[in-house]
Amino acid sequence: MSASVAVYRSIYTEDGFRQAFGAGEQRAGAAALRDKVLGRCRCSRAALLHVLRERVPILTWLPRYRLRKCILGDTVAGLTVGILHIPQGMAFALLTSVAPIYGLYTSFFPVVLYMLFGTARHVSTGTFAVVSLMTGSVVEQLVPTPVDGNGNSTEPADIEAQRIGVASAVAFLSGVIMVCMFSLQLGFLSTYLSEPIVKAFTSAAAFHVTISQLQSMLGLRLPRYTGTFSLFKTLTSVLENLPFTNLAELLISLVCLAVLVPVKEINMRFRHRLRTPIPVEILTVIIATGVAYATSLNSRYEIQIVGHIPAGFPKPRLPALETLPEIAGDTIAITFVSYAVSVSLAMIYADKHGYSIQPNQELLAHGISNCVSSLFTCFPSSATLATTNILESAGGYTQLSGLFTSLVVLIVLLLIGPLFYFLPKAVLACINVTSLRQMFLQFKDLPDLWRISKIDFVVWLVTWLSVVVLNVDLGLAIGVIFSMMTVICRTQRADCSVLGRASNTEIYRPVENHSKCYEVPGVKILTYNGPIYYGNRSFFREAMNQLLGLSPERIRAMEKARKAREKRDRDAVPTVDSGLANTSFSSENEFFKSDAADTKVQVVLIDCSSVIFVDVAGARLFIQMCTECQKVGVRIYLANCNESVLKILTSSGLMNYINPQHIFVTVHDAIVYIEQQKEKPPESTNTIWV
Repeated sequence: MSASVAVYRSIYTEDGFRQAFGAGEQRAGAAALRDKVLGRCRCSRAALLHVLRERVPILTWLPRYRLRKCILGDTVAGLTVGILHIPQGMAFALLTSVAPIYGLYTSFFPVVLYMLFGTARHVSTGTFAVVSLMTGSVVEQLVPTPVDGNGNSTEPADIEAQRIGVASAVAFLSGVIMVCMFSLQLGFLSTYLSEPIVKAFTSAAAFHVTISQLQSMLGLRLPRYTGTFSLFKTLTSVLENLPFTNLAELLISLVCLAVLVPVKEINMRFRHRLRTPIPVEILTVIIATGVAYATSLNSRYEIQIVGHIPAGFPKPRLPALETLPEIAGDTIAITFVSYAVSVSLAMIYADKHGYSIQPNQELLAHGISNCVSSLFTCFPSSATLATTNILESAGGYTQLSGLFTSLVVLIVLLLIGPLFYFLPKAVLACINVTSLRQMFLQFKDLPDLWRISKIDFVVWLVTWLSVVVLNVDLGLAIGVIFSMMTVICRTQRADCSVLGRASNTEIYRPVENHSKCYEVPGVKILTYNGPIYYGNRSFFREAMNQLLGLSPERIRAMEKARKAREKRDRDAVPTVDSGLANTSFSSENEFFKSDAADTKVQVVLIDCSSVIFVDVAGARLFIQMCTECQKVGVRIYLANCNESVLKILTSSGLMNYINPQHIFVTVHDAIVYIEQQKEKPPESTNTIWV
C-alpha cells in the first residue's frame, strides 16, 4: 500500500508567512558591513595563528600527519613521480623553446612551494604540456628560433638567456595575476572554463604539441610558427622538408615510440595490479643517452642532442620585466588555463578521497609558486594530468609526497644532470607525444556528451575546432565566448508553461507533459523557467501573451467592451443615494461571482519558483503586465517568489498595481484562496486541506 500525506494548515501569503515564521530583525547593511570589517581587522595571537594556518596549510596538516599510515605511500608515490618528472621536465622545456635544464628547475621549485601552500593532497605540480606550448608560442614571438644551416644545434648564449628571460617573465606575471585574483577572492572565475571547454581545449592542444614535435622526431631544422593557422603552417613546412629527414633520428624516434607506447598501455591497463608504474620514460632516457654516447651519434649522423646541462642550483635573477606589456594578453590566457586545469584536478581527487580544497587558496599557492620560481629561471607551472594520476595510483596520501619528488629532481640537478649531455632531442619529442595519451582519449567522451547534452557537445566541438584551426589562445577565447553565448541564449529562450493540478493533490505540473494534470477553471497558472531581465523581457512577454491569448489589439477591444458594459450597467441600475450603480467590488468573492468577469480566464497566477532573479527591466514588465491584465478584467497573483525577486519587485513599485495579499508562499496556497473566494462567503476561514 502506497504512503499518503495529509496536510491541514492556514493559507499563507508572503506577508502572513513572514509574520508567522520570519527571522529576527536584520541589522542594517552598513552596520553589518562595519562589524564584519572590524572583526577582520582585530589583531590577536589567536587571529594571527588562524591566518597563518589558513594561508600556510602545511602548519595544519603536518602536525596531524599519521606517520605509520602515510609515510610509505607518500615515499613511493613521491619517488615515482620524481623519476617521471626528469624526462618530462626536459621534454616540456623543448615545447617552451628553452634549454632542458630549465624544465628540471620548473620540476623542482614549484613542487616545494606547492607543498607548503597547496590544499590538494593528490595534485602533482610541475611542467604541463599545454601550458608549456602556450608559453613557447610567446617565447617564439619575441625571440624567434634562429635556423642554423650547418646543422649545429648549439644556440648562442645570449639568445638562450633572452628566451628564458621571456618565459620567466610569463611565469612571474602569471603568478602576480593569481595573487591579485586571490586578494580579490576571484577563484570562481575558473568556472567559466567549463568541463567541455577544458577537455576540448586540452585535446586540441595535444594536436598542436604533436605537430610541433614532428620536426624533432624527423631531425628537421625548421622555424617554429606562431599565430593563427600555426598548426597547418607547421605541418606544411614539415611535409615540404620530408626529403631532408635525418634517417638516424627517424630510427631513434620509431624505436622510442615502439617502446614507450606499449609499456604505457601496460601501465594503464594494469595500474591496479602494479604497485608502481614501470618508469619507461627514465629508462628510455638512460638507454638512449648511453647508446648515443657509445656510438657518437651526434658527430657521425648529426643528430640533435641536449648538450650541456649545468650542475647545481641556478643563480637568482630577475625575469625580463621589460617584456611584460607585450606578454600581458597571452599570460592572462595561460593563467586561466593553468589555474582551471589545476583546480579541476584538485577537485576530482578531493571528491574521490572525501576531503575539500579551497579554490582561492589554490590561487595563492600557484601564484606564489610561479612568482618565486620565476626568480630561478623557471617557466610557468601547473598541476599535471599524467603525474597527478600516477601520484594517486601509486598510493600518495598527502602533500608530503612532493618532498620526495623534489629530492629526486634535486639529486639530478646536483649530480646527474651533466650525464644527459648526449641525450637525443628526438627521445624527448617522443616522450612529449606519448605523454598526451590521456588528452587524445578524451574523444571517447563525445558519445556520452551527445547523449547527455547536445549543447555541451556543440561547445566541445566549437572549442576543439577553434583551437586546432586557429590557435591555442584564440581558440580558447572563442570557446569561452561561445559557451557563454549558449548560456545567454538558454536564458533568453527559457520555456514558459501552463501548469495543471494533479487531481486531489497540491502538485502542479506542465499540462503539455502530463495528460492527467488539469487546469483550474478560470485560472491560468504560468511558470517561466529562467530569470527575467533586459535580455529576455521581450521573449517573456511574447510567451506570456501567447499563452494568455492576449495581443495589443485584443487588449484594446476587451478594454473597450468592459468600459461599455460598465457604462450600460450604470445607466440601467439606479441607486437611492446617487442614482448610479456602484460597480466596485467590496470583496474578492464579489469579483469572482460577478458577470463582469465574463472572460474565460479571470485570474493569472505566475509561479516564480524558477525565476532566480529579476532586474529593473523585468520588474517594469511585471507592472506593465498587471496594468494590461487589469484593463481586460483579469487579476494577477504571484507565488513562490524568492527573497531577492520579491525585494526588487517591491522596490520597483509593483505593490501599487497588485494587492500584497495576492502574493502567496506556494501555488497551492493561491489556488485554494482563489477557489474559496469563488465558493465561500468572505468571513470563512482560509485553510488548506490536501
